[in-house]
Amino acid sequence: MLGCDAMVKCLEAEGVRAVFGYPGVAIAPFYNSMLQTDEIESVLVRTEQNAGHAANGYSRVTGAVGVCAVTSGPGATNLITGIATAYADSIPMVCITGQVESTLLGSDVFQEADITGAVESFVKYSYLVKDVKDIPRVFKEAFHIANTGRRGPVLIDVPIDIQNAKLDKFSYPEEVVLRTYKPTVKGNVVQIKKLLKELSKAKKPLICAGGGVILSGAQTELADFAAKYRVPVVHTMMGIGVLPSDHEMYYGMVGNNGKGYANAAMNDADLLVIIGARVADRAVNQPDLITENKVMVHIDVDPAEIGKNAASTIPIVGDVKTILMQIEEEAKDVIVPPHKQWLETLDEYKVKLVKKRHPDQRYVDPAVFIDKLSRAMKDDGIYIADVGQNQIWSCANYVMKKGRFLTSGGMGTMGYSIPAGMGAKRALGDDAQVVAVCGDGAFQMSFMEFATMKQHAINIKVIVLKNNYLGMVRQYQHFKYNDNYSVVDLTGSPDLEKIALAYDIPFVRVQNMENIDKVIADFLADDSLALMECIIDPMDLV
Repeated sequence: MLGCDAMVKCLEAEGVRAVFGYPGVAIAPFYNSMLQTDEIESVLVRTEQNAGHAANGYSRVTGAVGVCAVTSGPGATNLITGIATAYADSIPMVCITGQVESTLLGSDVFQEADITGAVESFVKYSYLVKDVKDIPRVFKEAFHIANTGRRGPVLIDVPIDIQNAKLDKFSYPEEVVLRTYKPTVKGNVVQIKKLLKELSKAKKPLICAGGGVILSGAQTELADFAAKYRVPVVHTMMGIGVLPSDHEMYYGMVGNNGKGYANAAMNDADLLVIIGARVADRAVNQPDLITENKVMVHIDVDPAEIGKNAASTIPIVGDVKTILMQIEEEAKDVIVPPHKQWLETLDEYKVKLVKKRHPDQRYVDPAVFIDKLSRAMKDDGIYIADVGQNQIWSCANYVMKKGRFLTSGGMGTMGYSIPAGMGAKRALGDDAQVVAVCGDGAFQMSFMEFATMKQHAINIKVIVLKNNYLGMVRQYQHFKYNDNYSVVDLTGSPDLEKIALAYDIPFVRVQNMENIDKVIADFLADDSLALMECIIDPMDLV
């Protein structure tokens, strides 16, 4: 077989079911070999960045490694933002790029780009394949690295002559042996016992959970631990979904766009247990303050994150799910007080520290709309927020049930929601409900993917909160520059009804909150690709 055939065989061996990408000459042998498989679907996106976002969405709802494949030069460089987005949120992906002939590397030939060098700072690892015999080993290692330890994207760059080279014998490795890569899974028992000792005497314990809980699949373990030991839980933006919104120990999102009562809980706690979170600036903009007068425990699979932004009293390195199971095992004889007074205090904060909105009744109120939308969605529906004001309204008002909330938290990449929704829907199938919510700025970065969704029968619901501004930047300029707005006016944007007509999909425009429950119910009623435009107050603030 040829190298390109071996690449496809590797993907089949890894159980890959979809590859999102955009072909070109340098990756043409691979795509030609893809015609030989009935197990993997090739999904043609309309720009390479969205191949990364679609693989990202696919990965996040399945827990498997998402896969994308693009050509060399501009195809590869266009993919960089998708790779960086996945890296910032620890999403496992394998990104395959075609490359010019290996004998021409470094000659600045047509569509040559040093993509392994270009992505060095935001991949877990990258490979430039120089020998066709290395393809099975490289692919096996790439999938292993992407989906173990702190998950993330891995790049495989394959020159066209290597794809076309003959491989005498194909044998896919059964296991991976990497001498320098051995991520820690189990937590240190001594440290776990220290945590339990502190928990037994804490009067105001608090858990701050991040996306690592979800990546580890530890939501059930966290919910059981919080309920059993009466420990309230707050979360970061990437941690939305660690608990259902109606869980008795749920106290909302922290950070500069979080709930006031959640931030107050972080300040007041005497024992803070951070689980699978990076202590990044959006969640904790003054790390030194949260360490004052408290014991801080930090649990994370990546030892580089522990102590990086805030000093921890008890560091525990390992997989979150495994460590929570270890804690449960070690806690059999530990007596933990019920924390009645602490919980009552937090409940009072919930009432006192809720900001009141005064929306203009002539428009759709995005806060109430998102609350109603998420309540109307199926219990296991997938809600994907883009970046901008829509993201903050979504984070603040989304009602979590049994589904998933996806967004670009670390990189903050506009245009993420539609292609990520596309990937999530392709992963979960026709019965899954997927709703992508974006602003009119983000929408115009990715609405070309309606063509992909039409071509491949990928039916999601797209909702645009339209205010004719780059709303988040306008809001910043409102406060920082006294309404001296610069390059945020989206005048010239297309009529979304005509966009829907061009793609032959249903469209609804919502002007205000009149009959909004029925409008939402009708929009969600069937499984069709559809577009909704919600007119919101251009001057509204998150």
